[in-house]
Amino acid sequence: MSFAFSPSEMRKLHRKARDNALRIFQDNENLKLEIENNKREMVLRAKQLEKLSVENANDRKKLAELSDEKQKAKDDKSELELASIEQQRNDQDILKLVEDQKREKEDALARMLELEKELHEKRELELEVTRLNGTLQVMKHLEGDDDGDIHDKMEKLSEKLEHERKRLEELSGELVRKERESNDELQEARKELIMGLEDILSGRTAIGIKRMGELDERPFQNACKRKYGNDDHETRAAELVSSWQEEIKKPAWHPYKFVKAEDGSDKEVVNDEDPRLKQLWIEYGDDVCNAVKTALSEVNEYNPSGRYVVSELWNFRKNRKATMKEVLRFIFQQMEVPGKRRRG
Repeated sequence: MSFAFSPSEMRKLHRKARDNALRIFQDNENLKLEIENNKREMVLRAKQLEKLSVENANDRKKLAELSDEKQKAKDDKSELELASIEQQRNDQDILKLVEDQKREKEDALARMLELEKELHEKRELELEVTRLNGTLQVMKHLEGDDDGDIHDKMEKLSEKLEHERKRLEELSGELVRKERESNDELQEARKELIMGLEDILSGRTAIGIKRMGELDERPFQNACKRKYGNDDHETRAAELVSSWQEEIKKPAWHPYKFVKAEDGSDKEVVNDEDPRLKQLWIEYGDDVCNAVKTALSEVNEYNPSGRYVVSELWNFRKNRKATMKEVLRFIFQQMEVPGKRRRG
């Protein structure tokens, strides 16, 4: 059985087929366009997501940095608080040390006044003994064979004179003992003050700690730089300082001589003609030689038997040993301005 289509039906079929093909083609084009749009949108969103991811990473980094800064600020604050507490403790310790030293100084001053009073009494006793002795000698010349009254007076005077002499001897011994104790206590107080202030006072302040007998390194550095140039001059200078510091300690080396002082007494000074010092002067010049001579003078004054370095309270402005009064006044001045940088 066969079907036959009329021309009009065939045209309709062709038109319908063409319309379907066009519709399918158009649908495909629309789908392709939609896919392209979706792809572009996805790429755009991917870029936006990537940008957001970077921004989030930056934000997290900033937050982390901010957190670190906050923690650092917190740590710094804690360190400052700890430093402040430590400074307060140090100030309290120094103040206590100074107050103890001040109290001990006042006690020592009271003892010194008592010693002066006893010394005055001793002088009066000496005068009384001298007067009694003179009177006794006069009476001996006046004594005759029949003058019993004078003899009795001489006996009593002799007894009184002997009694006063014993009092004078006892008082002299007591004065010597008290003076020695007072000096020992003052020296001990000075040593304790040096130990307590050694980390606080330095050569950069008006009052500080000077190490007597320790070589000044600067002349050695300058001399080695001139002699050897910049090549390793610091090492050479350090070795030279160490070597001469050891030489100063040796008791077998005694580069001193005695000269007459202004008061007529014998005074021991450094001998400029010592062979080792002369050789040092030839090799390195005046400054190095003078530095060694200064250390020799200091060690001979402060520790001639041991010859090791000794710390001393020093007035750097006047280049001399500082008095206890100067040290205490300087420390109190520093304590009055705790917020400022402590300077001399």
